[in-house]
Amino acid sequence: METSEKHRPPAMSAIIRLADKRDVPHIHRLIHQMAVFERLTHLFSATESSLAATLFPSSSPSPPFRSFTVLILELSPSPSPDLNPSFSPIVREVDLKSPISDPDAEAFASAGGGDGVVVGFVLCFPNYSSFLAKPGLYIEDIFVREPYRRRGLGRMLLSAVAQQAARMDFGRVEWCVLDWNVNAIKFYEEMGADVLQEWRICRLTGDNLEAYATYDRHHG
Repeated sequence: METSEKHRPPAMSAIIRLADKRDVPHIHRLIHQMAVFERLTHLFSATESSLAATLFPSSSPSPPFRSFTVLILELSPSPSPDLNPSFSPIVREVDLKSPISDPDAEAFASAGGGDGVVVGFVLCFPNYSSFLAKPGLYIEDIFVREPYRRRGLGRMLLSAVAQQAARMDFGRVEWCVLDWNVNAIKFYEEMGADVLQEWRICRLTGDNLEAYATYDRHHG
């Protein structure tokens, strides 16, 4: 049944803007929610202070998309202009089609004030393709909170990163997806992304990283 005009949610704008240090508490909550969704909370050890120190260093900060960069996605019925000169916010009118029940709306109130609610984020940073002889952007995290999924907002976040890569004449955008997340895989394939079955992630971390860092000293 179509949503009646009487019960249709108010017109909303989706705003993608550059994050700053004020957004760290929200970023921390979003990453934790993502870890819960991906069943990887046993690997989650980030704190607000460690995120602030690494994502928003006080000394010699890099320009956006030249180092670790976070874009925040907010919904607001009356968006206010973001005057950050480093990234022009992307604003789109969205039709939510049905009302949204968000029990965490207050906890995710926009750090910039007003009536915006943070609903998702993307974290990316530059990498390099020797085959293309061009830099690219790697998406480490992309996440939309549960009440707001299946409304085109994740596509907006991916599109924002793709637009930036094209604007900077980068060669590609890459990210990983868990093999059990069939909905995400289908979504990415429908977007035109190649899901590369033949590649595997190799990772050194924790004690294994520390052990291998001293390998030459012990086996020289």
